[in-house]
Formats: sequence, structure tokens, C-alpha cells
Amino acid sequence: MFDTLFLDAKIIDGSGGPWYRGDVGVRGGKIAEIGRLAGKSAARTIDAGGRVLSPGFIDAHTHSDFVVFRDPVMLSKLCQGVTTQVAGQCGQSAAPVNQEYAGLLKSYLGFIMAGTEVPWNWKTFDEWLAELEKLPLAVNFASCAGHGTIRAAVMGFEDRPATAEELELMKSHLREAMEAGSFGLTSGLIYPPGVYAPREEMWALAGVLAETGGIYLSHMRSESGDLLEAVAETIELGRKTGVPVQISHHKALGRDNWGLVKTSLQMVDDARACGIDVTLDQYPYDNCSTSVRACLPPAAQAGGVAAICGRLADPAARAAIAREIKDSLDMSKPCGWESMLRHGGGPEGALVVYCPETPRWEGKTIAQIASAMGTDPVEAAFRIIEANKGNDLACYAAIGEEDIKTVMAHPAVMVAADSIPPAEGAGAHPRSFGTHPRVIAKYVREEKVLSLEEAVRKMTSMPAARYGMQQKGLVREGMDADILVFDPEKVRDNATYENPTELASGMDYVFVNGVMTLEGGSFTGEAAGEVMRKGR
Repeated sequence: MFDTLFLDAKIIDGSGGPWYRGDVGVRGGKIAEIGRLAGKSAARTIDAGGRVLSPGFIDAHTHSDFVVFRDPVMLSKLCQGVTTQVAGQCGQSAAPVNQEYAGLLKSYLGFIMAGTEVPWNWKTFDEWLAELEKLPLAVNFASCAGHGTIRAAVMGFEDRPATAEELELMKSHLREAMEAGSFGLTSGLIYPPGVYAPREEMWALAGVLAETGGIYLSHMRSESGDLLEAVAETIELGRKTGVPVQISHHKALGRDNWGLVKTSLQMVDDARACGIDVTLDQYPYDNCSTSVRACLPPAAQAGGVAAICGRLADPAARAAIAREIKDSLDMSKPCGWESMLRHGGGPEGALVVYCPETPRWEGKTIAQIASAMGTDPVEAAFRIIEANKGNDLACYAAIGEEDIKTVMAHPAVMVAADSIPPAEGAGAHPRSFGTHPRVIAKYVREEKVLSLEEAVRKMTSMPAARYGMQQKGLVREGMDADILVFDPEKVRDNATYENPTELASGMDYVFVNGVMTLEGGSFTGEAAGEVMRKGR
């Protein structure tokens, strides 16, 4: 007897192969049988009526490390069909924690904590996962270890190379995380403290991944003018260490760099032809999102948020930082750092979506805020950073639509939301609520960039294989019963930049580990998600 029997489904199995008609029987959280199963007994029978049955989607890149303490159900994910998410991205993970630098770490991670109160009663990656295991998760949760968090635990936010002793401590922290079940190491090489790490530091840490079987994922040193050099650096790490590498949220920031992705994708093809294991992920939106303090040059961010505010309190330092930012806005001159105001559409393209201490500015661009303040945009950005102590978030209009399509069509690119969940009642980037349905609605159904089978592959078996999730990502007998039933003509993202927290629609059923978790867009009350530890 089956726990659940799905009849008359159009099965898209996640492999990228063509759909086929069939029935699926689920027992004990696993896919027990696929075939013609009409007449077999089941506790629950669902007539798919020719609708699509696919594996649950895997969000390959999220920042849900803390919000799960406040929102373990994560309806925003379930309504997209996401049954598994992978956190700890861009160098930012919740562990390890060194109490000496804990204050720095908390301010560093403030914009992904999104107002969430967490116990902070862990030191190691294993202890953090153990805390998550106490939560009634509705979505499976996996994580990587963040290089920035590891570096901060060893040497704070110092702008210098690590000593040999410090590097050994970092390797020890990473080894502990991998043994605890981390799926890999991520880096955020435009953010302090990762921006201060030379490539040799990353090579040394990748050596631990080579020993333990992890993947390296990078928010590279540049996604703008030095994009191709950053891609080359990432590929070189894979070549030198033999570790699988992934380029996170691939794009070319800034109108003057649009089109570079054609060259970067050719570099990936060339690397793969030489046996270097490199892949990419992408979100389907023309705005990126990060903190307002990302508008500051790297040197101005050294030492963490308190140090930033200290510099801004010094009139001479404030003026010098302002000059550097204003110089970066001169498009006739090269810019040697990742200036978010330059590449994000200028002050008119920088939309502040979260600033809890100054909520009147939420939903306004930095240009609009500056006008209301009666000052210039750089000064307005400074005031937002100071008032909110770096705990803020903005969307930047930086990505070309044709680039989105070019990247999406590449076979080595998977789908990932890069979602930073919002604080309760606050704004966000719509990708947190709409990424996976948007791929189906806009880029399969409307733009025809992908077939539905290929889109499903990019959201299921591809991320599962990349992370080594051997029981996820395919509709096959013996696999975990993470299952979706939906009409692809009705799936739609509803979140916009104006209303970014609108839930997606169109997922008729979402099953997580064989348990019906979503029915008709509503949470059933059954939370069957698990904390996933690699190798266990």
C-alpha cells in the first residue's frame, strides 16, 4: 500500500529528458514505484489529470541562515516549489563564531539576519546545525561554510594577508565544518573580510575541500569591469586544486559591461573542455541586491560596521570616502573597485528596500532620498548607513535583459534565487518570492528561452548533482519523495519591486520527504523538512 499515489501525471523527471505519462507511488518518504499503477491501494490518491509532476526544486543559493529561526516554514519558498535550499553563500555563514569577534560578525551579517533574533549559542558549524535540527522546518536545509565568517573568526576584519598560523586556523575551521556536513566553501570576494584575502589563501582553503570532497562557490572579486579577470581567477582555483568550482549569480554589472557574459561563458566552455569542473548559477532579474554599505570602497569598510561609522564620523575621512565614490561615478574613468552606485544604475537605480531605523526611506531610490534630505546622493547613502549601522538592503538596477537570457540558456547554468529574506513587514528583492516560477512563466512560457524540461533540470537534478545530494533532484524509484504537481500554464511569480513579498502561485501540491506540505497554495501544517548534512 502506498502512502500517496499520483495518477495520470505528465512526468518531467528532472533529467532534462522529454516528459512521459505515468503514475507515481510514494511510501515511507521515498518514491516506491513508477509506472501504470491505477487500481493499487493508497492512503491518499491524487489525480494529476495530466498536470506536470516533477522533483521539488532546489534553490542552489540562499541566505536563509538566520531567518529560519523566525520562519521555519518559509512559505515564500514552498509556493515557488522549493523543497530544498542551500545557505551559507557569498562567504557569509552563521558559523564558526569566535566570541572575540562575535560583535563584528553580527554586524557583518546584519543585513541577512533581517531583524531575526537568534540564540547565538553555538561556536562551531556542527553546533549551529544542531540548533537548526530543533526547528520544525518545512523545507530541507543544507549549508556551506562561508570564507568571510571563517576569516572573521580567526582575524576579524583586518585588511591584510593571513599569517601562516592564521591560515592553519582557517583550514581547521573549514575541516570541522566539512566533517559536520557542510557541502562546500563559499566566498564573497567583494565584501570585507573576503575582499582582503589573496588568491593564495583561497587555494590553501580549497586544498581542504580536495581532501573532504566539497565544492567551492564564489561571489567573485568583480562582476563588472574586471569580470573576465575574476572568472579567470575562479577557473584557476579549479585548475590548481582539482576542486569543483561554481560561479555564483553570474552576470555583468553595469550597462558599460553588458555583453561580457558571452566571453565569460566561452571561458567556462574552454575550461570544461580542458577538464576543469566549473559551473554557474543565476537569478532571473535585472536588479541585484546587497547592502547600502556596498557603495563604499573596500578600504572604507575595513574593521566592520563600527569602524565604518567611525570613519564617517571623521570629517576628513568622510570627505575622502565621498570623493572616491563620486570619482567612481565618472563613467569616462576606469574604476578599480566594485562600485555599486556606478554599476547599479547610479543613485537613480539604487532602491533602498530595508532600513529599519529609517523606514520612511524604504521604497525610495538614493536619488529620491537625497532630494528629500536636501543633499547629494553620496551623503544620503552615508546617512542611511550611519542611522542603520549597516543593517540595510538595496536593489541595484545593474543587469541587462539580453545578458539574463544568454546566461540562462547555457547548459552549465542552474537556477538560484540568491534570496535575502525580508524582516517582517519590510521590503525585499522579489527574487526571494518569485525566482523559480519566474523562470517557468517568463523564460519558458513567454520568452521561450528554455524548454520546460530543461528549466526543471536546472532547478532539480543539476543542483542536486553539483552538491552531491544523491537522493534529491530526480523522479526515480528509491529517491526522496520531494514532489511537485502543477499546471505550467498557471505557474506565475507575483512579486515585483513595488510589491516584493507577494507569494508565487500555481503550485497545486508540494510534497517534502513524502509529506504533503502545500495544497492549493496553502501550508498544510505538516513540516517534514530536514537539516541535510553531506555524507550522512
